[in-house]
Amino acid sequence: MKSRIAALFAALALASFGTAGAENAKPATPVPAKVVETKAALRDLWVGHVFWVRNVVQARLANDASRAKAYEQEVVANAKAIAGSIEPFYGKAASEKLFELLAGHWGAISDYLDATHASNKVNTDAAQKKLLANAEEIAKFLSGANPNWPIGTLRSLLNAHGAHHMQQIQQLEAKQYAEEAKTWTAMKDHMYVIADALADGIAKQFPEKFR
Repeated sequence: MKSRIAALFAALALASFGTAGAENAKPATPVPAKVVETKAALRDLWVGHVFWVRNVVQARLANDASRAKAYEQEVVANAKAIAGSIEPFYGKAASEKLFELLAGHWGAISDYLDATHASNKVNTDAAQKKLLANAEEIAKFLSGANPNWPIGTLRSLLNAHGAHHMQQIQQLEAKQYAEEAKTWTAMKDHMYVIADALADGIAKQFPEKFR
């Protein structure tokens, strides 16, 4: 299992929107204020996702059902907010579809958490497959909506994100707190990458909204 998760982390090396060789690039054009604001808003939403999921993981591993339930409600509320962030650009139907896909993402994480806590390898493998399949669905959906979001890059970003969730769950289950702290930092930073990529893609597709 750990080797497969490590393989998924290799996707991080591919998960950039053309940033390779940036040191040799021409001086950057000033970023419009509305783009900066959109990136900040999306960063808050995506960091909120990993923050609330982490709280659920800790509560459920501690067998604290009431605390877990409260945090799970926050996970759902956050997913609705992320889905809602695309509605001004792609419409209500697209927002609802993204929420459905994000619900599937959370469902796979929840299954993986339960299976890990129960030491059930069959179920952890099934949950991992579910998580990867869901990442593919999200990548296809987003790429179909915006030509500036290449499906291969989205797939790499989302697979790496899923790998972070799985590694974090394993580390918290094993009480490897120092290691999990490093994973948390990587998860948070990776949310910035995803949020910025989404914001940049929207700004390129709808330049009139960002002047």
